[in-house]
Amino acid sequence: MIVFDLQCENAHGFEAWFASTTAYEAQCAAGHVNCPFCGSADVGKAVMAPRIAAKASMARGSPTPAEAMTRLATMQATMLKGSQWVGSAFAERARSMAEGDTAPATIHGTATPSEATALREDGIAAVALPFPVIPPEKRN
Repeated sequence: MIVFDLQCENAHGFEAWFASTTAYEAQCAAGHVNCPFCGSADVGKAVMAPRIAAKASMARGSPTPAEAMTRLATMQATMLKGSQWVGSAFAERARSMAEGDTAPATIHGTATPSEATALREDGIAAVALPFPVIPPEKRN
């Protein structure tokens, strides 16, 4: 395994592990290496300098892991503001909307792994949230 310091076209720096330089080059050519901050596939190796006290990726203005997690949590909270909690009925409601039986709406809730797999296999758009959501009845 080899780790590379990478940088996208927007100057976001990050690290990624690859089996070899050849594996890195093949994944880049196929468009499989994307910036975790902006999603850009225009990624290349950054200058790597050993024995630098601070990570090179941090010096380029990339957020720290804690800052990235805070940003992600804020984005999730913003997305959920206009969303309706449907609890364990999520998969059923999502399927009903996809089939046109229920009016489209922004919803969130819980689904078992098998329900999530079935939705994905049937082409129904659903995304797992990165942070747990506290149901309304359990909030202070």
